[in-house]
Amino acid sequence: MHEWLVGGAVIEGPEGLLLVRNRRRDGSSDWTPPGGVIEPGEPVTDGLAREVLEETGLTVTRWAGLVYVIEAHAPDLGWVLRVEAWRAAEWEGELDVADPDGIVEEARWVPVLACAEHLEGGSPWVAEPVSEWLSVRWDGQRSFGYRIAGTDRASLVVTRV
Repeated sequence: MHEWLVGGAVIEGPEGLLLVRNRRRDGSSDWTPPGGVIEPGEPVTDGLAREVLEETGLTVTRWAGLVYVIEAHAPDLGWVLRVEAWRAAEWEGELDVADPDGIVEEARWVPVLACAEHLEGGSPWVAEPVSEWLSVRWDGQRSFGYRIAGTDRASLVVTRV
């Protein structure tokens, strides 16, 4: 079972929430908050700041705190994913995508009312926590759990637990 940790950045500015468009191996694309895999032993906020810079050109100078944690288990696919989503309190710079992995193709400030439309069609374990935070804006952190069954991305059965 492959396990990994991903950091996700919740960055809200005057024009909306920052989302990135990712090109997947199968040629499809989806929108997510910026973020990526955290290296073993790397502090989450350090790795997340690195990912935000690569994917968006922005430098996060202060994190406000952990907003939510996602645990997604996909036994048929052989992986377990943990996501820590941190809210950025301060950042600087201009949007400029320079993703060395070649996955992120665009970064955009999306008006809050348009976020659900952008997130539609992506993974529920990404879209649901973001959408819920945008509708409630809770203090502290929340946890989300998902069980993913199947081996074909197009026909996965995702259950929130």
